[in-house]
Amino acid sequence: MQVIGLCRFSYPAIGGFQVEHDSLAERIAFLYGEARLEERFRLFETVALPCLRAQSDPDFDLIIVIGDSLPTHHEARLRDLVAGMPQVRIEKHPPVRQRALMKDILNAARRDPAEPCIQFRYDDDDAVSLDFIERLRGAVSDCAGLVARHRSVAIDFNMGYVAEFGAEGIAATEIHRPYYVAALGMYVRGGSPVTIMNFAHEKILRFMPTITFSDAPMFVRGHHTSNDSRQKPVKPVPVTPLTPELIEDFEIRFAIREAAVRQAFSAT
Repeated sequence: MQVIGLCRFSYPAIGGFQVEHDSLAERIAFLYGEARLEERFRLFETVALPCLRAQSDPDFDLIIVIGDSLPTHHEARLRDLVAGMPQVRIEKHPPVRQRALMKDILNAARRDPAEPCIQFRYDDDDAVSLDFIERLRGAVSDCAGLVARHRSVAIDFNMGYVAEFGAEGIAATEIHRPYYVAALGMYVRGGSPVTIMNFAHEKILRFMPTITFSDAPMFVRGHHTSNDSRQKPVKPVPVTPLTPELIEDFEIRFAIREAAVRQAFSAT
């Protein structure tokens, strides 16, 4: 069964942001600010990509969506980072309404629309467990009777970490967060054009059955200065530096190496 992930890398969509801008030019200026993009690249390289490279089931597709106005040197850097990952395809698009575009991209990525697939969203500052793809497929297989009766079924791994990354290393706290973007998947029946982008992630349970797993940490959600969801006043999430045991766990479970984080964020 095809597994398709969708990642928006600073794509300047019309809509789709919790922080509004007065014009498209203002949004592009914000997204492409050198300091902001430098932070995003460091997170992408040390947090988001290593776990994808090390998946126990490497049979998945990931579409990375960028704007057609992303400066050439940033596009080249992005392409260099994903070189050697056959699962990844980068698509360039002009600014349009983001949900309509993302739904079209996901449906176009289905190799055989008559066959079922599994979809997930992926933020460029998050990580998933190394067995994420394997467990998505396993959940569909284990619940064959349920998925056979519905056009879509959500698969929610709701245990993980919130983490902050910097030159000092990693600070984190374990959380339980149902229907988070990170580590949330969705089965789609063959022949159905519905996508995971049809639904707000925290409301997905209103529209379909859900399969929930709370047995192990399955995601790391990055918190930092350029989170769209944290530009407005929100309740802070206290984090503490990783213990030696958690440093090892982050590397084994998410392929996140604290030494690599320190090095990346210490670079000038």
